[in-house]
Amino acid sequence: MSAEIPASREVPKKENRFKVWRQTRPFWAGLFTMIGGVPIAYLPYGDMRLGNVTLAMQTTAGAGALIIGVLLITLGLTMWFQPIVRVFAGVATIVLALVSIPVSNFGGLVVGYLFAVIGGGMSAAWAPAPPAEENDEAEADAEHDGRPEASEEAAPVPALDPETEAMVAAVFPEQREGTQPLTDTTIDAKGGRNSAG
Repeated sequence: MSAEIPASREVPKKENRFKVWRQTRPFWAGLFTMIGGVPIAYLPYGDMRLGNVTLAMQTTAGAGALIIGVLLITLGLTMWFQPIVRVFAGVATIVLALVSIPVSNFGGLVVGYLFAVIGGGMSAAWAPAPPAEENDEAEADAEHDGRPEASEEAAPVPALDPETEAMVAAVFPEQREGTQPLTDTTIDAKGGRNSAG
């Protein structure tokens, strides 16, 4: 083996489609929202067994809890498959999570509430990454030192000789300020209003 040939060969880089799909949408926000919807929808109808004791948490608002849970799962899927409405889905998720506190056994025993609020906040705060072209331009701008670029066509401005300076002064006379006495009409004229008398 020579130094030019590496000892281990890397797997050829193949575009990981799931990774790319996950990075172009609020994936974790949708997952947290769907996880939060499950206990909110399930707990009013489910039974928990602790040894020989069956714990039933059925409430009169079971239908409301089921609707909230199903809506949270639907909003989680919406975050995944329609990322353009991520802010609406995030705000709606937070509102439904808050409504689930009185409706669904303290928001699915607080577990579903917490998952839904975190998912909704992540969805509302998520922003897509800028395209690759913009990243390249941003890197090029970062390398720029802020000075204007000199072009080959631009020539340096020559200094004026005394005759040319005299001609420029004759064409553009000096403006004198503050030498005239101020009266009511001149004060108004300074502000852009003219008075005829």
